[in-house]
Amino acid sequence: MPDKTKPRRSEAQWALGYHEPQNPAEAAKKEDDGLNVRARIENVYSKKGFSSIWPSDLRNRFRWYGLYTQRPETDGYFMLRVRIPGGLLTSEQTDVIGRISERYGRDVADVTDRQNVQLHWIRIEDMPAIWSELEAVGLSTTEACGDTPRNILGCPLAGTDATEIVDASALIQEANAALIGDPRFSNLPRKFKISITGCAHQCAQHEINDIGIVGATARDGTAGFDLWVGGGLSTNPMFGVRLGAFVAPHEVVPVVVGITSVFREWGYRRARNHARMKFLVRDWGPERFREVLEKELGFALADLPEPPPSNQVHREHVGVGDQRDGNKYVGFTPKAGRIAGHQLRAVARLARRYGRGRLRTTTQQKMVILDVPETRVAELTEDLQVLDLPVQPSAWRRGTMACTGIEFCKLAIVETKGRANELYRYLEERLPGFAEEVRINLNGCPNSCARYQTADIGLMGCLQSERVWTTDHDGNQIEERRKVEAFLVHLGGHLGSDRTFGTKVRGVKVLASEVGPYTEHLIRSYRKLRNDGESFATFVNRLSPAELQEFAKKPVFEGLPPAPSIVAEPRAS
Repeated sequence: MPDKTKPRRSEAQWALGYHEPQNPAEAAKKEDDGLNVRARIENVYSKKGFSSIWPSDLRNRFRWYGLYTQRPETDGYFMLRVRIPGGLLTSEQTDVIGRISERYGRDVADVTDRQNVQLHWIRIEDMPAIWSELEAVGLSTTEACGDTPRNILGCPLAGTDATEIVDASALIQEANAALIGDPRFSNLPRKFKISITGCAHQCAQHEINDIGIVGATARDGTAGFDLWVGGGLSTNPMFGVRLGAFVAPHEVVPVVVGITSVFREWGYRRARNHARMKFLVRDWGPERFREVLEKELGFALADLPEPPPSNQVHREHVGVGDQRDGNKYVGFTPKAGRIAGHQLRAVARLARRYGRGRLRTTTQQKMVILDVPETRVAELTEDLQVLDLPVQPSAWRRGTMACTGIEFCKLAIVETKGRANELYRYLEERLPGFAEEVRINLNGCPNSCARYQTADIGLMGCLQSERVWTTDHDGNQIEERRKVEAFLVHLGGHLGSDRTFGTKVRGVKVLASEVGPYTEHLIRSYRKLRNDGESFATFVNRLSPAELQEFAKKPVFEGLPPAPSIVAEPRAS
């Protein structure tokens, strides 16, 4: 039997003695640890300005502190990601983020599907002051990006939900403290995503994270966790695999540190597009991975038969729900994750007025206020509605997510936030009263920051060549071709039982101007053809390839105007 620890070709694994960098990113990390860039930002770049920044810092190490250059890079503005482990926020922290957005970021912010908050229009000159304000309330941007352990996901109701299997909120904070800012874990082969949740609804997407630790009960009734590894999306999506191991609460942090160490030493460093842990897990298999992990830990994990998956397909906490103490949680919905700084500050005030100042971000780009007495829910709901943050949004607003898009992201091909808002408003008008859960995720590029592969309807940005006719100075018509924004279509993605990635519809590109009518066409066809009670994903996934192609083919849309260029108009700083 071949030794699976030895790949067929060199993957530049440290454990096998390969320490010479095989690509520019590895060379930059060997030249200087990303954690060291903060001193240069504070002492040099913030004083001398954007033009003084070393290219290797700008394109690599700045990510270790949550900084990405914003489109276009020459303007000198940054997107800044604030790390929020488990989505846990206080009203004071929320107010500070909102104040920073107003003062330094033109009042623009995004709640991401990894429970971070991203700010925009940030200048390097302002970073020392921003860090000072964030850290004064216990927030950080350290290792919010880069080849590091990213923000750790958790259930927004951890510690309050009466149905949860185990409260993982303290474990998330302990794992975060064990990994973040430690040079032992600041040079991983690639980005590294962790989910730790005891939520019975499994709302933190454990199946698509590098480490998925999800609530489970051992044979003897002890509450703990089921362990998954090797999930990830992007251009090579893979579901994680179970290791068949039970993790007791006191073992969670050692297991997280142990898996991170295994990835550091055994992860592939030859090519960036092959460096995520999912490729190592795929090559090794769960048995070999567990063997190496237990050797790293120095103890064996108990076995655990596979628990039943959650029957909640979309897994989120929006609306009004029960807490174990008799109070209510109130979850509300920004516009596809976009929220203004002044809205965040208002939300912080509401959390103090109606609750105990505790808020949460969710993995579906939503937010939650905790600890609301039942007698005050209606009043809070009304105040949030005034802020355009509905607690009972339409199914379309609730079900639509979008990544940052071309407005700010250098990798994006198309606009997404504005398109998402345009789409759900169109569907509200054309399909009013629709109450079923159909999730629509818009992504600006193939990297799946908005998880388009796990949506009922996943729209991935692309460009379409379009023929146009213009007239020259002599009145002659001239044919020209231009690139316009469009989307590729993936249908039927979902997690949970019978999980599957969305199927790409061959040969279909939907122009940005057609997204509303095309989505309406899909929904009307689905409601006409489905069986009684059949969800969108179940319906799509029972179709044969030929039936799916027929169902999803694009009709001819006549008389639609060209899609306008949608650019946000943030308030002046």
